[in-house]
Amino acid sequence: MIKAEWFYWLVGLSFLVMAARMVTDRSNPKRLGTGAFWGLIGAGFIYSSWVLTKQAPAEPLGVAVLLMAALAGFGFTGRGIPRTTTPEERTASAARLGNKLFVPALTIPVVAMACAIGVKHLSFGGQPVLQEGSETILGLGIGAVVALAVGMIMLREKRISVPVESGRSMLETMGWAMLLPQMLATLGAIFQVSGVGDQVGKLTTSVLPKDSLYIAVVVYCVGMFAFTLIMGNAFAAFPVMTAAVGWPVLIGHFDGNPAAVLAIGMLAGFCGTLVTPMAANYNIVPAALLELKDQYGPIKAQLPTAGVLLGCNIVLMAVFAF
Repeated sequence: MIKAEWFYWLVGLSFLVMAARMVTDRSNPKRLGTGAFWGLIGAGFIYSSWVLTKQAPAEPLGVAVLLMAALAGFGFTGRGIPRTTTPEERTASAARLGNKLFVPALTIPVVAMACAIGVKHLSFGGQPVLQEGSETILGLGIGAVVALAVGMIMLREKRISVPVESGRSMLETMGWAMLLPQMLATLGAIFQVSGVGDQVGKLTTSVLPKDSLYIAVVVYCVGMFAFTLIMGNAFAAFPVMTAAVGWPVLIGHFDGNPAAVLAIGMLAGFCGTLVTPMAANYNIVPAALLELKDQYGPIKAQLPTAGVLLGCNIVLMAVFAF
């Protein structure tokens, strides 16, 4: 049986290999701090397996998170010059392949879907081929490995160091912002456990008219938008607003369809993702990668779309969820 744990080990090993390359890259004036930051992440992916099985204490992971926050917060990470293909080589490859360059990227969702729908039903020796309950995440991991192989074959690249260096360059360019979605999703779970959702729910229900369905729909969708705007991630806003309005009011009181209410509510939250600097990997990092003069350019361009989509989600929920 292919276990999800193996995928996390592979991710951790990838981070460790790239961290080792960062440490040896003398073109990066902050190579030690950069290598330590990504090395701690890689070690965390592997070490956490023993934490989950109660074979190791969780405290070292907490220490690692604090060290990573210190390394990023005090500016101990930087960028080097990746030892990869030249711009001329990449331009020549792009001209030769054209739209075929999208094949490796599209390979990932195709393989992930095949694993989640088809391979999950296969078994060998009485055991499922993929670990039960982890078919989607395993499909994503297998798809990434297959896409890497497909890309190297298409580009006629025999050196594994080239994708490693390109990946390292991307990590250094994105920096700590790459981890922001995971951190914010964790923050949402902490808010829920600490009772923030319950308190927001009490405040909301005390002001909402008892029999006004459409006002409740607007409050839930706009609340998802606003909390995502503040927290930077719809997954962080979801447990708070769902515990406050979505489940007790829209589903419990107005007997809404749970799948429709929660799915459209999440889409309303994604509208907030389009317009918040807190979603750095979506809005701030692209501006840096493309070297835009205005770092808020993506947000300004996406603002009208976000507003229209939020209105559409409100209408969809009001019409189809009840």
